[in-house]
Amino acid sequence: MRPYRIAVVGQGYVGLPLSLEFAKHYPVLGFDINDQRVTELNNGMDSTLEADIEKLDNGLKKFEETEGKLGYKATSKLSDIVEANIYIVTVPTPIDKYNAPDLRPLISASKMLGEIIKTGDIIIYESTVFPGCTEEECVPILEEYSGLVFNFDFFVGYSPERINPGDKINTLTSVKKVTSGSTEEIAQEVNNLYKKIITAGTHKAPSIKVAEASKAIENAQRDVNISFVNELALIFDRIGIDTHDVLEAAGTKYNFLKYKPGLVGGHCISVDPYYLAHKAEQLGYHPDVILSGRRVNDSIAKFIASKVVKLLIAKGGIIKDSNALILGVTFKENCPDVRNTKVVDIYSELIDFGIKVDIYDPWASKEEVRQEYNVELIDRLNHEKKYDSIILAVSHNEFLKLDIQKIKTDNGVVFDAKACLDRTMVDARL
Repeated sequence: MRPYRIAVVGQGYVGLPLSLEFAKHYPVLGFDINDQRVTELNNGMDSTLEADIEKLDNGLKKFEETEGKLGYKATSKLSDIVEANIYIVTVPTPIDKYNAPDLRPLISASKMLGEIIKTGDIIIYESTVFPGCTEEECVPILEEYSGLVFNFDFFVGYSPERINPGDKINTLTSVKKVTSGSTEEIAQEVNNLYKKIITAGTHKAPSIKVAEASKAIENAQRDVNISFVNELALIFDRIGIDTHDVLEAAGTKYNFLKYKPGLVGGHCISVDPYYLAHKAEQLGYHPDVILSGRRVNDSIAKFIASKVVKLLIAKGGIIKDSNALILGVTFKENCPDVRNTKVVDIYSELIDFGIKVDIYDPWASKEEVRQEYNVELIDRLNHEKKYDSIILAVSHNEFLKLDIQKIKTDNGVVFDAKACLDRTMVDARL
């Protein structure tokens, strides 16, 4: 393989771990438009908690010791990455308020790279997209802004990210990586490049579209499976039986899949199905199963809020101006990631009922939650304040040790959305 100089565009949950692994073998520049993020990383800190700090420190030291011939450095200057010959794009691909793909970060990154790529460069996309997006949306932009010819002057690859925020077992290197390229030769080169860092091995897809589709269906499948048990939870609540009791009983059969009900947020499972649906509808097909699963999963926050209100009424409580506490706002436990969290939907529903709501989460950034959702988190739990309703929304380790009885009114309601608390302590669970 030729000597590589790698630039990774985007230094978040995906881009940073990728940069640090490649930095063990090549000179890597981590590019990010956020100056504060760049300063943080160059000082050896990571607010996402995804990076191995020792790897970050080692990468920074190697870059300095070798004068940029090996190791890692973060930058927000486009001029710093013009000498790279491998560009890896890891920018976010969210959805807009209409649940349509928001490609603005991807398009912006493609325009930026189009201004600096050179003959022989390879641009590899890792951002989740719909099948065909790389070649139909990104490549024309690269050609337009560079004046170069695709598959003659420059080439592209696609290798979908499989990062699971907060997961310290299924990490970047321990999960098999799907790769692809715009020609057979480039596909092999991209595959060999990732083989250098992925100990679990790689899977070379026959085309970029196949690699894109594989990522889209990974999370669509999980979304549909969770929507099934979420719908069961809605049904069993009406019957008056516990969903988890039913799942335990059904799970005794050898081929039963034991998915659990819950809020479905985050940057993947609640987003990626809309990318696949978008492509299907472009081609004249309405994906009933995928979109019905999305509707069910998006209804769970409203169900939880309504259930809490009904439980309060059943206990003779007054709804208006009652005090509610939501424990957790991140989209999953023991992780600071608040992207597309559905906990905020519970908050909004309770506010609509006239309830005063506090949210406490020791993992989340108060500033990020304020900017993203216009919601203020409380700094700490005041054990002198009693709540009429408490909702455990995220099962952070800290909450599992919490004595909820000390902060609950005598007639208070406890709803366990994660089914992780002692059943004798809760009034209902999902």
